[in-house]
This record gives sequence, structure tokens and C-alpha cells, in this order.
Amino acid sequence: MAEPIAIAGAGIGGLSAALGLARAGHEIIVLEQAPELGEIGAGIQLGPNAFHSFDHLGIGDEARAVAVYVDALRMMDATDGAEIARMDTGTAFRARFNNPYAVVHRGELHTVLQNACRANARIDIRTGVHVTGYRTGDRKVDVLMDGGDPLTVRALIGADGLRSKVREQMVGDSDLRVSGHATYRTVIPTEKMPPDLRWNMMTLWAGPKCHLVHYPLKGGELFNLVVTYHRGMTEPVSGQPVTNAEVRQGFEHVCDQALQIIDFGENWKLWVLCDRDPIRTWTDGTVALLGDAAHPMMQYLAQGACMAMEDAVNLSHHVGRTGDDIEGALKTYEEQRAARTARVQQTARLFGDFVFHPSGATAHARNTVMRNRTQKEWHDRADWLYARNGLTG
Repeated sequence: MAEPIAIAGAGIGGLSAALGLARAGHEIIVLEQAPELGEIGAGIQLGPNAFHSFDHLGIGDEARAVAVYVDALRMMDATDGAEIARMDTGTAFRARFNNPYAVVHRGELHTVLQNACRANARIDIRTGVHVTGYRTGDRKVDVLMDGGDPLTVRALIGADGLRSKVREQMVGDSDLRVSGHATYRTVIPTEKMPPDLRWNMMTLWAGPKCHLVHYPLKGGELFNLVVTYHRGMTEPVSGQPVTNAEVRQGFEHVCDQALQIIDFGENWKLWVLCDRDPIRTWTDGTVALLGDAAHPMMQYLAQGACMAMEDAVNLSHHVGRTGDDIEGALKTYEEQRAARTARVQQTARLFGDFVFHPSGATAHARNTVMRNRTQKEWHDRADWLYARNGLTG
């Protein structure tokens, strides 16, 4: 029997890659550092391109069953409370992109992927394993692990996230780009959400150096709340508990309706947003990067998980087609994915500065332009992101 392919990391990207490669006929070993599988965080957004990926991975029905289908993507002015723009996600949107726009609790999506992987006899998930690097050889890779003997495999996929050890060895750029943007997240029961904000929409309130987001989760039982402010922080922070008073600092310019998002939130946690500059090299022989290990990005296009799943579909498609030439398949994957994900990375940065957070004349220009767009124009502008052509080249 052929040696397996190893995947470092059992997040959304890693499990998607495991499922795709197993469906292509390969034996898979997933190596996860945490002692048990799980996903921290709260809600994530799923563009039509996520559903294209679900269908390729054979979990379309299961993913659709846990998703919440919002009526629109709505942008509000956080200073005066007026609507800036709305992109409806109903019949015309679905017809254009052949799939819906939805939101989901990250844990629910991760469970769907876990269940599909555990039901596949080709996938072996091992927890409590810390991958520290790799050693390449003739048509094989030795996966190096903390406190254990090397594991010899046909290929290694580094899906080990923002601080990837596989990337660190391959690329050498261990330092993160710290944006200084502080993001606070929480989830509250719908009955605690202000009645005048219980909209079945992905709603974003845009203001100078800040924005606030809310949308429903778990069939409308919960609301996901996210608040971001440019605080100039210089060190990464991940999941630090903070008080409502800390979250509220600097939001004096925001209208009362939007401020309710902070005041009614509970158990806020802080992240300082980080990303990296795009890179051209994702592979080293039969070692490849995937998801945040390859292209960590800011949250402003809501595409981090979507891009990781696209990576998984593309990678498994080419590995499945090329037989024993895994190195060639990974090179094709790199060539097809690097430019697309770099565009998403850079566009997300631009959205943060010039769409979500401007002030003065720039904000006025944004409002004027966006209020005059038709629904077809919104769909046209989103086509590059949501179309199926990001998957298999």
C-alpha cells in the first residue's frame, strides 16, 4: 500500500484537504496539536464559493443544514444610522452564483467536517501531535514532531495556521504583520439582542477607524457580534477576555442604535488582527502550504475559511488527477491558487481602510458611490470572488 499523505492541522482547511484527498483515493493522516478536535471562535460568513467547495467535498447537504441564510448584506453608517447600501442575497443572487450566501457558527461547520472525515476509512486523525518541521527525501517526506519519531509520508500539507511551522521552515518569514486593529467578538442569545437590531441580515456599521457587525446564528437562536477599532496595538492577542467598558473606548462618535451592539454584548474577547504579505512560493517538493499557512488575511472580505476550502478542493483535484506525480500536482495547485489568494489578501486590506473605516470626504465618496449601485452592479462586482472558477482552474 502506498505511503499516506500527512496534513499538519485539523482546522477547517486541514479537514477539508483530508476529505478531498481521501475522496481522491489517498490514505490520509491528520496531525493536530490540540489534545482534542474543536474550533474556537464564533460566526463565520459563507459566500457562494464556500458552497461550491462543500459540494465538491461531498458535504453540501450537511453544510446547508447548519447554515443560516441571510436576506441581504447591509452596510449602515455608524455615525448617523442611515443605510449606505444593501446587496440582496435572494433569488437573483442565487441565480447568478448558483448558490446562497449564509452564515454559520464555526464550531458547527467544523463538526460537519469532522463527522465526514471520521466516517471515511482512509482518514486517520491524531491529536496531541505538534509538527515542528519536515525533511524531504527521494519521493518522500519525514514529518518532524515534538517528542516523537519522524513520520515518513508521500507528501505533507501544512495547514497549521497563522503561525505555521511548515511555512516557517519553507519560507522563513516568522514575523507576523500586526495590523493594530483590535477586534472584539461574542455571541449572545437572540432574546438579549436589541429588538430593533434583530435583522436577518449580515449587517455592518461602518465608521471612522471602526466598524460593528451582527448577524444571526443557529437557526436564529443566537446573534454573532463583532466590533473592530484601530487601536494601534503592536503585539498579537488571541481570545483575551475584556470588559464592555474596554470595548466601548473610542466609540463616542457612533450612533446610539449601533452602540447597543457593544452595550448588550456579554463576555467579549479580544483579538489583534494579523496577516502576512502574499508569497509566490507555497511548495517545497512534495510539501505544500494551505489556508492561513499560505495566505493569512484580514477579515474584511470574510473569506479566510472560504479560501482555505477552495485550496483544499483545488489541491485534491490535481493530486487526484496526476497519480504518482504529487510534486507536479502541488506545483499546479500553487500556480493556480497563489494569484487568486493574493488578490483576496490585498483587497481585504483595502476594504478595511477605504470601505469600512474611512472618515470625512472619503466616507462621503464611499456613501455616494455605493448608494447608486444597482443589484446587478453589486453582483457584477462580486463575480470574481464568488464564481466557481476559483476551485479547479
